Amino acid sequence: MENSFLRTYVSVDCVVFGFDKSQLNVLLVQRNTSSSASKSLKLPGSLIYQQEDADAGAHRVLHELTGIKKITLRQFKSFTSPERMSNKDDRAWLEIAYHNNKIDRLITIAYLSLCKINRKLNIVSKYKTVEWRPVSQLPEMPFDHNQIVAEALSEIQNWMEKDPAILFKLLPLKFTATDLRHLYEAIYREKQDIRNFHKKIARMEYIIPLEEKQEKVSHKAARYYKFDRIIYNKQKLGI
Repeated sequence: MENSFLRTYVSVDCVVFGFDKSQLNVLLVQRNTSSSASKSLKLPGSLIYQQEDADAGAHRVLHELTGIKKITLRQFKSFTSPERMSNKDDRAWLEIAYHNNKIDRLITIAYLSLCKINRKLNIVSKYKTVEWRPVSQLPEMPFDHNQIVAEALSEIQNWMEKDPAILFKLLPLKFTATDLRHLYEAIYREKQDIRNFHKKIARMEYIIPLEEKQEKVSHKAARYYKFDRIIYNKQKLGI
């Protein structure tokens, strides 16, 4: 059979991670659909407009969703499988949402972003529901969105190895050693030895211990720390 060119559309999907002091969460939206509730949550995304590139499309999606104009985005993979639209409900939703019944193929460029989970979202998007879901409790999502999240988790590990400063995009300005350890555990999905982890923190000169401690807690009050960007940048540059 002779190969033929299909009517191919390009979209962006954004994996936005937040951290709630115990586990990683992903920002999901609810699409208008007649299918079951378990299939209605998805990653925020959009077809890209004719006049914009993929980066601009991803920033538009997140601005509509969060109200944040300047947010760090990392493009990490394209998803091009012909099976992405094999589910008839997914195809039907896409064609209704974009008023187009001639979409044969959908290619997605995936982006990764980090956001403080307690940041108030200024939602002006078309989606009625926007919610944080724990990575460990994700529903079955449309297209290949579960696979996209899984690969984003691997990407954030690689990103962190090259630039540990990204961790602090997920933490409050003041945090405890336990907060930081739980974040490491959430990203690497394995327990950290408490004693060894405190030694690791001590070697990170850009993590500054504060005089301030927790208040009104039922356990021994823990010391707060802060991230010092100036010291980090000097270390990174070898100054």
